[in-house]
Amino acid sequence: MSILSRPSPGAMLRAVPGALPRVLAGLLLAALALLGAAVAVPQPAHAAGGGLDAVAEALKKSPVYVDPRVRDQLPDADRKALAQKILDADKPVFVAVLPEAPEFPQKTLLQDLRTKVGITGVYAVHLGANGFNAGADGQVLPRNAVHNLKDAARDSHKGDTKAMVTEFAQQAAAQARGEAPTSWNEGAGGGGSSAGLLVGGAVVVAGGVGGYALFRRAKKQREERERAELETLRVVVDEDITAFGEELERLDFTPSEPGATDAMRADYSAALDAYDRAKTKMAEARRPDDVRPVTEALEDGRFALATLAARRTGAPLPERRLPCFFDPRHGPSTVDVAWAPPGGAPRPVPACAADATRLADGLEPMSRTVQTPGGRQPYWDAGPTYSPWAGGYFGGGSVLTAMVAGTVLGSVLSAPTAYADSPSFLSGPEGGTESGADFNPGDFAGGFGGGDGGGFDGGGFGGGDW
Repeated sequence: MSILSRPSPGAMLRAVPGALPRVLAGLLLAALALLGAAVAVPQPAHAAGGGLDAVAEALKKSPVYVDPRVRDQLPDADRKALAQKILDADKPVFVAVLPEAPEFPQKTLLQDLRTKVGITGVYAVHLGANGFNAGADGQVLPRNAVHNLKDAARDSHKGDTKAMVTEFAQQAAAQARGEAPTSWNEGAGGGGSSAGLLVGGAVVVAGGVGGYALFRRAKKQREERERAELETLRVVVDEDITAFGEELERLDFTPSEPGATDAMRADYSAALDAYDRAKTKMAEARRPDDVRPVTEALEDGRFALATLAARRTGAPLPERRLPCFFDPRHGPSTVDVAWAPPGGAPRPVPACAADATRLADGLEPMSRTVQTPGGRQPYWDAGPTYSPWAGGYFGGGSVLTAMVAGTVLGSVLSAPTAYADSPSFLSGPEGGTESGADFNPGDFAGGFGGGDGGGFDGGGFGGGDW
């Protein structure tokens, strides 16, 4: 069908089956008219201009951009392969391989690129022969995680651009929150003829409202992510429930035994009720935040057992304290001890008697570790997935934030966008959504203050980075 013989927008609209609301019909008619205008006046196939603007426009359409001047560092076949891996992961990870040139100023490069792309996500840039740096919006990947992934990729693959950006992108995609931007799907099909564009527009109109389809897609992806996070948490919580059940069995208490008092029986009943409540709540859990009442119940149960044990031996009744910071399965803490994560400042944390003794002897505490894509890690360095689990034990808010400051979980809790009542303590635009230039440069960073500053002050961009 030639352009001259194409049906009018009104005729195309009448061909759409079903009765559409008048407002929708008007919008569709206007869209078809604009589509016809686009066919009549062909537009350039690529964005005008160059420099960082061209890089940003390219990244809006595909996750990987390689400047033609450094194409030998990441040949086209490798670029396409890496882009496909990111697309398959469905995560907002952007990679640019650029030459060292005046149009790419080192000091502000990452921040300017994030501003021009305008999409919440993780950004990595390989600059010149050996320079490499990365940054991420805090709600997508915690600051410490970006810093560690960046250093690991750079230190392991010096002089090998392909291996460096590939390792970083794959690890970042495995840990990032959010979904790939919808503009990548739109950019995948370009290059059709004018007639093809017109027919494609008609198909879109006949299919209904595209916005609703995108909403359904985002909702489905969010639900899938929450299911995956819940299954990750389920492993840890089931271990906690099992451990508490074993404590009940080892207790060897019978309500009718000689010397049992009403107070002892009440403690025992409270522990049993907490055990049953934890199992029921976990069976009913549908979202990650549903885990918080489970660990709250387990903490109630362990305090009841500690109280019962004191009554049976005639010891002073324990005060209600937070559980052991290093592993809540150790039960209520008995003392506060000074502890610091690697590279962090000391802070007081609650500890059980055994861990307090180990620290006093110069030994490491028996910390709770969980499985992560990078191997087993203490729960405070395992990512935001574990925030509702920890919140149930420690109450969330400023108390937990102070204890985990300087860890991966701490970087999430203390981020400017964090709020303590959220399932993951995160807010702001989800990864992959358009936020334009409205983001916090101090939160979008790949390292620590003084090293990478807000990510862009140049303090950490010499030598090791750029």
